[in-house]
Amino acid sequence: MPVVANSIKFGTDGWRGVIGDEFTFERLALVAPVAAKVLYDTYFSVVGTKKIVVGYDRRFMAEDFALAVADAVTAIGFDVLLSDSYAPTPAFSWAAKQLNALGALVITASHNPGAYLGLKVKGYFGGSVSPEFTKEIEALVVKGLPQAATPGEVEKFDPWPSYTAGLEGKVDIAKIRAALADGKLTVFADVMHGAAAGGLARLLGDRVQEINSNRDPLFGGGAPEPLPKYLSQLFTVIKNHRASNSNNLTVGLVFDGDCDRIAAVDGEANFLSSQVLIPILIDHLTLRRGFTGEIVKTVSGSDLIPLVAALHHLSVFETPVGYKYIADRMLAAEVLLGGEESGGIGYGSHIPERDALLSALYVLEAIVESGQDLGEYYQSLQQQTGFNSAYDRIDLPLASMEVRSRLLQQLQTQPLTEIAGQAVIDCQTIDGYKYRLADNSWLMIRFSGTEPVLRLYCEAATLDRVHETLAWAKHWAA
Repeated sequence: MPVVANSIKFGTDGWRGVIGDEFTFERLALVAPVAAKVLYDTYFSVVGTKKIVVGYDRRFMAEDFALAVADAVTAIGFDVLLSDSYAPTPAFSWAAKQLNALGALVITASHNPGAYLGLKVKGYFGGSVSPEFTKEIEALVVKGLPQAATPGEVEKFDPWPSYTAGLEGKVDIAKIRAALADGKLTVFADVMHGAAAGGLARLLGDRVQEINSNRDPLFGGGAPEPLPKYLSQLFTVIKNHRASNSNNLTVGLVFDGDCDRIAAVDGEANFLSSQVLIPILIDHLTLRRGFTGEIVKTVSGSDLIPLVAALHHLSVFETPVGYKYIADRMLAAEVLLGGEESGGIGYGSHIPERDALLSALYVLEAIVESGQDLGEYYQSLQQQTGFNSAYDRIDLPLASMEVRSRLLQQLQTQPLTEIAGQAVIDCQTIDGYKYRLADNSWLMIRFSGTEPVLRLYCEAATLDRVHETLAWAKHWAA
């Protein structure tokens, strides 16, 4: 029995590890066929085929690892639809549903630094599989699988045309293109060297100005995560543009490494996380598109989200962090939008999957149809709800997973009663520890499922108060 199988664990969305250490061809050859087998056992009665979609992003050797997945999966008798190019992860989720496959196996490490690669597992319905599903993979991978007497076949396919055609039909694409052509709208897209490269151009034409579009497995020395610390070039580009183009609407759109997360930068070069974009999208989709349904948010989502939902008489359902929990709810209820703090947003009118390109199109549609800069739009929602707040988060590297365990035990055995001078009035433990404080701010302490990282989230009345609370949390962790 291979010892390497024992430590393969799935996090909030997939199995990830450092290339050449945790993530190797040997381990992938163990995991991929087991994932295919669990897809078959779970969904064959619905789908009736043995097809598996295999795709990849632009990371180091991603296409080679995808080919290894195809080889391992066909060896146990499954047929593989292998992508002939990189594409966004949601494009492969879309393909799984459109091509009547059991699901998709996608080689990506999403927003992790360049040393990482991973495997995401998607179901036939076009979304992430459940935590119970991945636990079954973990249990079965230790046992291994026999090869089939008759191996399956590999067929290449282009994931882009069907996917982009599907997105075009969901927005007023002509209106966005016209605003670009007339010079009323300027769009910059920071694709962070990832799988979003070329995506908006396919949808909107060459007037979209893309930056960081070259393939760079080291991601410029950072990580392909839509956070301000990685966006200095985009901030500079927008400031320079606005200096001589103050009258047109300007926006920067930011995509993570596999294009399932989004952030934005407004015309004044202010960073807007999904904590800002989700309320804007709720308002736009209800007011101008007439969408209805439940709003699904993760526990780390802004307090503005339920307030904007209430403006439109929409109910709110809260989940742990991880889009697979949102996807589960989208399969069980009529959902307008499901979103998470880290940038993943999906729609009930689409597949139950976060999709950054579709979110980008809806954001552009909201700008064009409202005639407002994103920052102005957000301020108007704050005024309507009477809620003004600031938000930030810190990802704090820990020395080891052992340190992570000690801090977790401390939270369990020594409950916090005061944080940054404010009494704790409530603690929510749906995922991590979310402390509601006496001044109506909140601090959330949560551990990464894939790395020795402590995630600290805070929303408060002012940015100074946010930073004060986060500084307190960093000191506590030290």
